[in-house]
Amino acid sequence: MDKKEIQQTILDILKKLRPTKWGASHTEEKNLFKRFPKHMRGTKQVKKVLEELYQLGFINKYKKTGETHVSLNIRKKKEIEQFLEE
Repeated sequence: MDKKEIQQTILDILKKLRPTKWGASHTEEKNLFKRFPKHMRGTKQVKKVLEELYQLGFINKYKKTGETHVSLNIRKKKEIEQFLEE
């Protein structure tokens, strides 16, 4: 998988979880890694791409219960939708 595919996969995971993970609805970061094939879970490549999504502002990061939780940034909804369509 290339960088863009990994980014789209992460965003798609958050979008398809029920309830969807926009704004205040969040999930543990480790739950994102579970959706990847075993050989890619927790690799530097996936973590680096996730960090880039934080920097772009597509994903919000929260410290809850000692774990890192993530959700999609509701303020960037249009940009995220466009990115997923590409």
